[in-house]
Amino acid sequence: MTSFILHPDKSIPRTAGATGTVRYYFPLVLVALLFAHPAGLADDKDGKKDASAAASAKVTKDKDGWWPLFNGKDLTGWKVTEFGGEGDVFVEKGEVVISQGADLSGIHTEQPIPESNYEIQFEAMREAGSDFFAGVTFPIRDTHCSLILGGWGGGTCGISSLDGMDASENETSSLQSFEKGKWYKVRIVVRDNHLNAWLDDKEIVDVDTTDRKIDVRFEVERSKPFGFCTYATTGRMKNVRVRELPKSVDK
Repeated sequence: MTSFILHPDKSIPRTAGATGTVRYYFPLVLVALLFAHPAGLADDKDGKKDASAAASAKVTKDKDGWWPLFNGKDLTGWKVTEFGGEGDVFVEKGEVVISQGADLSGIHTEQPIPESNYEIQFEAMREAGSDFFAGVTFPIRDTHCSLILGGWGGGTCGISSLDGMDASENETSSLQSFEKGKWYKVRIVVRDNHLNAWLDDKEIVDVDTTDRKIDVRFEVERSKPFGFCTYATTGRMKNVRVRELPKSVDK
């Protein structure tokens, strides 16, 4: 009977009884595996990847610390979220178009996003439909939540979820007026124990998150760690960017 053993250059056939050959080549394979290490990824004392080193290698920041999450040309770095019944997602004129689906449609990314003390900015528009045209899911400490814009009949905004209550039920809930075809500027600031959000220049979320149970609704689990979605609505996004903030930053 003939079997094969590993060799630095190729597999070498041997007979089943040639045990001496196995003892000769196995240490070479073991040494090669032990010393193999991807270049450019630092490990911490627990053997995990140094996330900050990996992040800095992937993003280019401007003078104010911002880095873009879309290249304005295509969906490189993003994946269409498989909610089931989702509409098409594409880039047009530098804008990301999330087409109306049966229910949820969207995209998500695993690009490096801070977990706290950071800011998100983007612009969003409802092009068609009457439900939320921008639901953005993002990290907050060791969990995630979503800012919903225009849900529950077209005007409800807020954070889902806080202590098991979604954006229509908790204290961040508010009713806003949205016009189809109009761009709205959105700003989110995530800090260790506070969360704020603005729609244009109007603050719509100001909540202390200390000791709060924070999570996303189960329907948008697939948007994590960072993603956009719409509900039976076509939405457009542009100028999506992120920057880190010092811990002492004001609102």
